[in-house]
Amino acid sequence: MTGSRARVNHDSYSDAYIGDILANCRTFAFVGASQTESRPSYFAMKYLMAKDYRVIPVNPAHAGKELLGQKIFASLSDIEEPVDVVDMFRKPDAALGIAREAIAIGAKVMWMQLGVRNDEAARIAEDAGLKVVMNRCPKIEYGRLSGEIGWVGVNRRVIDNHKPFLFSKGGTMKHRV
Repeated sequence: MTGSRARVNHDSYSDAYIGDILANCRTFAFVGASQTESRPSYFAMKYLMAKDYRVIPVNPAHAGKELLGQKIFASLSDIEEPVDVVDMFRKPDAALGIAREAIAIGAKVMWMQLGVRNDEAARIAEDAGLKVVMNRCPKIEYGRLSGEIGWVGVNRRVIDNHKPFLFSKGGTMKHRV
């Protein structure tokens, strides 16, 4: 993808913007993927794979090994198939180099995980025609937009002290029969 794309407000993404990415981009490369089950990249990868996304782990320290049945690559340039989204599980100072790699492999989206924001990397990616998301998690966004986590009040845009319906019987997830 090349050419200039209009910049978006990185302080507040519309549901349509995020939803369009999740609906139309099916292959993610997880830069900084971890084999440690308690790390966010591990459970985000497992979740997205369960939703029929292709997720390719990238971590030079574990290249050649497998993570959740997927071969781990040392770098984005080693991946031999098209990547739609480069999802970054690294510190903000790594974003500029990763954005340049995402551009070089022809990715459509540069996604920076929760707590990660780098406006210079976003500008470079957007100037090259990529969509950019910062300080968000595709796992959380998928759950929120699909309604999977909306049922516990996350996406209601209402603050109250009422227990969610599913938890009304002693805190367990019992469904009404």
